[in-house]
Amino acid sequence: MSASSKASSPTGRSSDIRLDGKTVLLTGGNTGIGKETARDLAKRGARIIIACRDMEKGTAAVKELVEDSGNESIIVKKLDLADTKSIREFAAQINDGEEQINILINNAGVMMCPYSKTADGFEMQFGVNHLGHFLLTYLLLDLVKRSSPARIINVSSTAHKMGSINFKDLNSEQSYSSIKAYGQSKLANILFTKELAKKLEGTGVTVYSLHPGAVRTELGRHLNVVIRASFKLFHFFTKSPTEGAQTSIYCAVAPELETKTGQYYSDCAQVDCSRAASNEETAKKLWDVSCKMVGIDWQ
Repeated sequence: MSASSKASSPTGRSSDIRLDGKTVLLTGGNTGIGKETARDLAKRGARIIIACRDMEKGTAAVKELVEDSGNESIIVKKLDLADTKSIREFAAQINDGEEQINILINNAGVMMCPYSKTADGFEMQFGVNHLGHFLLTYLLLDLVKRSSPARIINVSSTAHKMGSINFKDLNSEQSYSSIKAYGQSKLANILFTKELAKKLEGTGVTVYSLHPGAVRTELGRHLNVVIRASFKLFHFFTKSPTEGAQTSIYCAVAPELETKTGQYYSDCAQVDCSRAASNEETAKKLWDVSCKMVGIDWQ
């Protein structure tokens, strides 16, 4: 692909940003906004590593993206965020086989699913959306630091405003609401972003969280019939996966974010998150509890 080729972009300033020689790793890049994010960044010349649980879908996505972008440096590797053993094995492969990770996009997630637990006994949404990415980031962080300037992007949601961190029942064993559990996991994404940004000051690694918008993807497959019908009714007001990917792309490439870190974005602009998401005491406590839950010592 020639240097003059352009990728779709959320802003004019970012439209011509190239990523030649850079490596992007994103979770859940086989479908939805993850795949569209990968498509855009591949067209910018980046080496793309798609991490996903379904290798059949992942392989099909890579074939499509290579054909569309003309970029053959796109690969898929197996990662199950609902299993810390899989996360550790995946991270070991990346650390052994890759020279750099310039952009890490924690994109994969589950939404409002029936109650279930991960392989390690965590409530599925909190386990995948927060703890899985928390552990993955920890395991890859040395490589990311060596690749600086680098960026870490956590895909959250405006649903964080419906959540609270229930430290007495993080795994929803006493009671379960799929909406509240989802909100808790998305709130955790933002609190993680803010605390991580503090710990990475001076390293050349910046961190961002974002709301992609109400996007028409497979993520809503667990929504009940009434809610799903409402989404169809308001189809005009929801975003396509390509539109939903734009804020992830913005956080990955926008030059104006080089000196910013720890902030929350929506529609390619910095916006305010909830008061709960700005609570420094909660962020630190969640960090410490998360370390214990996944068995790491991350100071």
